Amino acid sequence: MTEPTPTGPASAPNPEVVDAIRDAVDAGFPSTIADLANLVRIPSVSWPAFDPAHVARSADAVAALLRETGVFDLVEVRRALVDDGSELGQPAVVASRPARNGRPTVLLYAHHDVQPPGKDEDWETSPFEPTQRGDRLYGRGAADDKAGVMAHVGAVRAFAEAAGDFDLGLAVFIEGEEEWASRSFANFLRENRDLLAADAIIVADSGNWDVDTPAITVALRGAVAFNVRIRTLEHASHSGMFGGAVPDAMLAAVRVLDTMWNADGSVAIAGLTSADLEPPAYDEAQLRAEAGLVEGVTPIGSGSILSRIWAQPSVTVTGIDAPDVANASNTLVPEVRVRISARIAPGQDAGDAYDAIRAHLEAAAPFGVKLGFEDVDKGQAFLVDTGGWAVEETRSAMTDAWGRAPIDIGVGGSIPFIAELVEEFPEAQILVTGVEDPDSRAHSPNESLHLGVFKRALLSEALLFARLDARGSSESAEPA
Repeated sequence: MTEPTPTGPASAPNPEVVDAIRDAVDAGFPSTIADLANLVRIPSVSWPAFDPAHVARSADAVAALLRETGVFDLVEVRRALVDDGSELGQPAVVASRPARNGRPTVLLYAHHDVQPPGKDEDWETSPFEPTQRGDRLYGRGAADDKAGVMAHVGAVRAFAEAAGDFDLGLAVFIEGEEEWASRSFANFLRENRDLLAADAIIVADSGNWDVDTPAITVALRGAVAFNVRIRTLEHASHSGMFGGAVPDAMLAAVRVLDTMWNADGSVAIAGLTSADLEPPAYDEAQLRAEAGLVEGVTPIGSGSILSRIWAQPSVTVTGIDAPDVANASNTLVPEVRVRISARIAPGQDAGDAYDAIRAHLEAAAPFGVKLGFEDVDKGQAFLVDTGGWAVEETRSAMTDAWGRAPIDIGVGGSIPFIAELVEEFPEAQILVTGVEDPDSRAHSPNESLHLGVFKRALLSEALLFARLDARGSSESAEPA
């Protein structure tokens, strides 16, 4: 992927409206930041071990913000059954304003749930007390993805204030369980299909090239995650009495896990594929700065650095259930449980990738050990079609807001539900945007939002609304 050549404006919104949008964004920005801070104060972690009341409170707060715009005919908090029908998913917020006079409809997506904060001592400030230092706002969810929520809310406010009455159709879906595998997502789409149907979908859950350069995400790796149980003993045994003759579960785990990587750290699992992408230049120094690579530690893998992140598979052990050091005794560990998280290159089916990884582990298991597999999650990779009118309009809006054209990027992370959006709305054009920058540290301690990036992202979306409202009939929009 390379930096695109600007195509020139596809639509020409009223210059007075454009100026009024810029003024509205400037004037409303302090209030937008205050509203974002209020959302960050709600610890809306959607994982089962956390209080679901906080997620419900967050949904109610988002719904109130959307109602206060005065734009939507309907704003509601709704829930859907998870895929297996066993329980309801976390509360999501929907809103709708029908299009008029042949204008297109845009669906705005973000999520109001957040990752767990982790250890308080790893944070420089309290994770759920938003704190501004310089040009960054710190707090869990400040970037991922409550800033995405507020980019939508702020853009709607600014556009509505500048344009007055308008014909563009708007639908909103603010999810409440994206950080817990979007388990009710597919059912929610089916149950609310008529409300959410759109010509273009803006997924505000990605990042930008840097704090001065916008980006459109056009490639996302898929995801496969699962637990492996490795059991060698009926019970723990004295390591002095039996060590050297009896394989314990930790030994078996270390041996089997190590087979998943080559000596250079690249993935060594047959059946996992790579994608043919052309990333822009990105050197080791930039990787070290953005990832926090410790001095002396070398990068892993082969090929260009961004191809390793965007276009090749990766496998990470994200957790191990075993005795901790404080409680270690001189025993052979009978069972170990490991969580494995794999990222799958665009173009490969997640189910095929899981089958390949499982087959590899089963074949590599030492000492006759039989592995158990459980809690499997699979999410499909995605490649964006960049040839549509909505992408062209977005490029123009971003160029106007940022003062430079956006770069097409891939993302090593995954947004599996996009494949479900495509399945439910096959004619809609998907636009993956976001408010993050390379130092946002989403999912990590000291997550933060660059306020300049946030303001330009918000302005881009408001200007995009103006461009789409000026397009005229959606039937002439190649098509809507």
